[in-house]
Amino acid sequence: MPSFAHEMLREIYEQPQALRRTLALYLAGLNLKPEVAAQLAAWPNPGGEILIAASGSSRHSGLYAEILLEDLCGLAVDVEYASEYSCRGGIDQRHPSVLVLSQSGETSDTLAALDEARRQGHKTLAITNAAGSTMASQADVSMPLAAGPEKAIPATKSFTCQLAALYLLALYEGARLRRMDSAALAARVNDLLAVPAKLASQLDSWRRQAVVLAAKYNTSSTFLYLGRGIHYAIAREGALKLKESSYVHAEGCPAGELKHGPNALVGDRVPLVVLATVDRALEASIVRYEKTVQLLGEMKAQGAHVIALANAGDEAVASLVSDCVFVEPASEYLLPVLEVVPLQLFAYFMALEHGVDVDRPRNLSKAVVEK
Repeated sequence: MPSFAHEMLREIYEQPQALRRTLALYLAGLNLKPEVAAQLAAWPNPGGEILIAASGSSRHSGLYAEILLEDLCGLAVDVEYASEYSCRGGIDQRHPSVLVLSQSGETSDTLAALDEARRQGHKTLAITNAAGSTMASQADVSMPLAAGPEKAIPATKSFTCQLAALYLLALYEGARLRRMDSAALAARVNDLLAVPAKLASQLDSWRRQAVVLAAKYNTSSTFLYLGRGIHYAIAREGALKLKESSYVHAEGCPAGELKHGPNALVGDRVPLVVLATVDRALEASIVRYEKTVQLLGEMKAQGAHVIALANAGDEAVASLVSDCVFVEPASEYLLPVLEVVPLQLFAYFMALEHGVDVDRPRNLSKAVVEK
């Protein structure tokens, strides 16, 4: 394993093992653990409604979960900023199940959202990286992560472990609701178990490419990160990582919204980062991909500078962009776990280009708590 000048880089490289530890909490071989299924059975809302409350990176994992749980399980999911949900007042007559997400389990806004959900009598589930945290102990059900201590302020391994835990939650819910037969469930579990090795095999090449890209784009003033469907959540997370790590402004947008205003910003100092991967086994993914390729062609004609993430060997995308980062193929709902890692590395090396203490960005703390 290479040497690490900062905790953030070390933690990026720890992600394969952190994922394996987290999966081991909920899987026994290719099977879901029945004791976890029994715990989770008491949480769901009878109408299949879920409200997710979270902040920062955790909210981005909530956006991922929204599409995941709707597509795979047929549930109706809303995602709220925890800081807004706790201040809304009134009573939610739907009585949704409430999922709170927090790396520390002590985030004050998310604890306030949990308190509000409990006040309204909603069933609650907490996913945190601290099994003994306040959030984990106060929620009706806790799904802890096993990312291990995360010392750098920018979240990396805790974020990918959140995605894995949410995917597992979807499998448990899919099995409970009989949305997946045993063969489909086993196939999805097998796909999930393959992710840590896929990630480990690509880390070094992504690292080398991120060094080059950071040097090339270090004078950019703003980045627009674009993604469609479940990949929009990763566009948001990639932009946040860049902002908090390197102090370079970035925004995550749905790819289809670029021409509804943000395209006015695109120019020599405002490049695009576009998620253009595809799951060839899923028709909806192919449709999203084709629309993204069309957009890339239009951006090339416009003269935009574009960094794209694409499936390994996708020369169609590579021919349309300034720089292409390849990602080994995976299913539509697991691609985000892989996609976010090269974006983490890009943010890290951009921080170095700008002389930032990447483990301790200014004005930020690991857990946002009340003082």
